[in-house]
This record gives sequence, C-alpha cells and structure tokens, in this order.
Amino acid sequence: MRMTNRAKLLFAVGGATMLASLCMNAAAAPATFVLSSSTFKDGTLMPPRVALHNPPNCGGEDISPQLSWSNAPDGTKSFALTMVSEEGQGGLGEPLLVVYGVSAGVTSFAEGELSRASDKFVGGKNIHGLGTYDGPCHGAGSSHHYMFKVIATDLDPKALAPGLTLPELQAELQGHARGVAGLVGLFTKSQ
Repeated sequence: MRMTNRAKLLFAVGGATMLASLCMNAAAAPATFVLSSSTFKDGTLMPPRVALHNPPNCGGEDISPQLSWSNAPDGTKSFALTMVSEEGQGGLGEPLLVVYGVSAGVTSFAEGELSRASDKFVGGKNIHGLGTYDGPCHGAGSSHHYMFKVIATDLDPKALAPGLTLPELQAELQGHARGVAGLVGLFTKSQ
C-alpha cells in the first residue's frame, strides 16, 4: 500500500502529536517516593558492620546503614524513619530504629549517623528503649528481614515529644502520614 505525500504528512503530524501527548502525561505523573542505601541494595544481605556489637555478639559494629530518599509527596514537612525486624518477637516485629521530626530539607543520613543522638532527628524508643539505631542480632540460622521505612508527614519537625515507641508514633501519625517508601535488608548470624 502506497501512501500519498498528504497521507504521510498527516501520519507524521498525528504520530508527533501522540508522542508529545505521551511525553506530557509522563512529565505530569508524580515521581515515586523512594528509599535507597549505598550500604546495601534492597532485598540483599547487609554487611556485618551494621549488626549489633553487644552480647550476644553478632559480629558487628552497630553502624547504621546510609539511607537516602527522594520525591517526597507534596505537603511534606517532616519525616519519620523506622527499622523493624519482621521475624522478631516470634513474628510480631521488633523495632530497632524509631526516629522522627526529621526536617523536610533532610533527605539522607550518612553511614553511622543514626547510631548516635543528633539534632537532625527526635529519638523515639526502640525495643531496647534507645532513641537511636540498634543493629540486627538474632539466633544463628536463617536470614531475618529488616524493613526500613521513611514516612513523609505534614507535621512540623518539633510537633512530637521525644521517646515515642513505634505504636505510639504510629498513633500520632494517623491522619498526618503523606506517603511511605521502604527498603528491606537481610541479616544472617553465622554462629
């Protein structure tokens, strides 16, 4: 089938219009809120240095992994970060990091930065009552899953009191959470 010059022109213009429309729709779509780490990739083993160093010794240095996030939802004023051992407490979950009041201008923490108190976040209470990172440590054998989350909120960074447990933080964030991004790290204790 031969196309006339006019048909070719109409086809070219129509194709260009469709392509422009697709590009405009792609540009208008909101970017996905993501959490990543240079310390480990999503769904892979975390390095031994992030594990707990206190007895029982899990061979680590209790160094929090590097975390960074991008494309926070509109209206975000602060972030909360959590890390939960999904298999901890017999499958009920065990919070090892509960921090919040992270200013919307902060989009990352360097390796080790969540292991010590900082004016960049408000410390909650993890399973051991600490307001900072506690590395993974569990019985020898299979890998455990550690779920990291960054939650975008519409709360002022100073809105919540220090020392909230994970359930208390979740209750306070009801109606104020704007979005979440997650990342899973695995840890296996060899002995």
